[in-house]
Amino acid sequence: MPERTSYDAVIVGGGHNGLVAAAYLARAGRSVLVLERLDHTGGAAVSTRAFAGVDARLSRYSYLVSLLPPKIVRDLGLRFAVRKRTVSSYTPAVRDGRPTGLLVVGGEARTRTAFAELTGSDREFTAWQRFYGTTGRLAERVFPTLTEPLPSRAALRATVDDDATWHALFERPLGEVVEETFSDDLVRGVVLTDALIGTFATAHDPSLRQNRCFLYHVIGGGTGDWDVPIGGMGALTDALADAARRAGAEIVTDCEVTGIATDGRTAEVTCDQGTVGARRVLVNAAPRELARLVGEAPPPPAEGAQLKVNMLLTRLPRLRDTRVDPREAFSGTFHIAEGYGQLESAYQQAASGTLPASPPSEIYCHSLTDPSILGADLVRQGYQTLTLFGLHAPASLFTADTADNAATRDRLLAATLAELDTHLAEPLADCLAHDADGRPCIEARSPLDLDRELGLPGGNIFHRDLAFPYADPSDEALGDARSAPARWGVATTHPNVLLCGAGAVRGGGVSGIPGHNAAMAVLEEE
Repeated sequence: MPERTSYDAVIVGGGHNGLVAAAYLARAGRSVLVLERLDHTGGAAVSTRAFAGVDARLSRYSYLVSLLPPKIVRDLGLRFAVRKRTVSSYTPAVRDGRPTGLLVVGGEARTRTAFAELTGSDREFTAWQRFYGTTGRLAERVFPTLTEPLPSRAALRATVDDDATWHALFERPLGEVVEETFSDDLVRGVVLTDALIGTFATAHDPSLRQNRCFLYHVIGGGTGDWDVPIGGMGALTDALADAARRAGAEIVTDCEVTGIATDGRTAEVTCDQGTVGARRVLVNAAPRELARLVGEAPPPPAEGAQLKVNMLLTRLPRLRDTRVDPREAFSGTFHIAEGYGQLESAYQQAASGTLPASPPSEIYCHSLTDPSILGADLVRQGYQTLTLFGLHAPASLFTADTADNAATRDRLLAATLAELDTHLAEPLADCLAHDADGRPCIEARSPLDLDRELGLPGGNIFHRDLAFPYADPSDEALGDARSAPARWGVATTHPNVLLCGAGAVRGGGVSGIPGHNAAMAVLEEE
């Protein structure tokens, strides 16, 4: 039960963004209450022993870190660290009937050789260096702005200070620059995948939703690196909960919020344990949930588009491409059926209402970089984890009926693993560990599963379509553009109700940025 009847701030939802906001506000001396529906904090950023009797703590939902600013880690004194991957990616292919692939590693010489062996010249590698040199400069300039008041479009363009890059990534469909820059279908596909993570779109979608997704995937940390959280993703949210409690925030779990009433100055938050008052309410949930809580019409439906799979293996499978060590191939992002043409075909099939014949996906092995998530016995025996993220699996392909959802999910999982098997020298099934009940250590989640378990609308991992990181004067939900919440991109139509989750402007990913920005907006107004 909450200890008080009224608080300076009540935060709805104990995911990582809510915990960031709670820690900042409590450190500033505000009375803070966090209400969480589940029996634990962390939201989608948790570590779980997913398989009965097996000592492996997997990052069950979100699994890599890029967008978390070091500033938040420093400000909150978090006991948390990440480790860089030595391999960026491996993409298997078959050329002239021969198994081959593209291995992108930290060393320039090996990567140049890999490009030349795959494509027959240095052209694609030179283009690759030039392209990612450009996105690197963009990241250096844009990432620091994410924890500052929201810039105008003109101000962000001036910060980017590169008209060609601005036009390519902010104004034209991403497919245009990809096709102008690269010639090889596989190389084009590897570049495009960062635009399609949880985003159902084509390379030439006129809405530019693919551009926005791509932007957030290449600016993280000012470098675009995607790092492995030491101890799993739950290590981050556990550290955040500890920081919030140490600062004085109160956290109540097993407490579902059922309504928010506000007159713009004060608010009442009703949960299944009673009602508490608040000067401000910060909602760490999707805009759909916010609308439900305040009794308003819901926003346009959001839709996720991914299959999330967790596995535990007794060993890594051997590859058909014998030139590559599986320990290297799986320690980076292992791309499956993600050639440029394959991605377009999968999109068209899914858009027509059928499961893709060759489902695209990407895989990585957390335990190669951070074995601490496995028990000592599993490490000694050579066990490894695999995390698979499937693309172009929109919620519309699944039905709300539990049995039908499970059947469709199982068909898609089987097709996805069959696509992986075409590049392996042995079936993946032969490498799966088994739990204490003798069942294979593999679990899959469809978009509807994520909606049911985490409240992600339609399974959308970003809560809604991502927005460019600048102020959009046409967004009526921002309310008074002169207010602190609007300046920080966390405003709603109610002056004292703020959005601090992934659905805020500059939300999405495991970043803590919306939580930071909502806290800054509260403190700025006082």
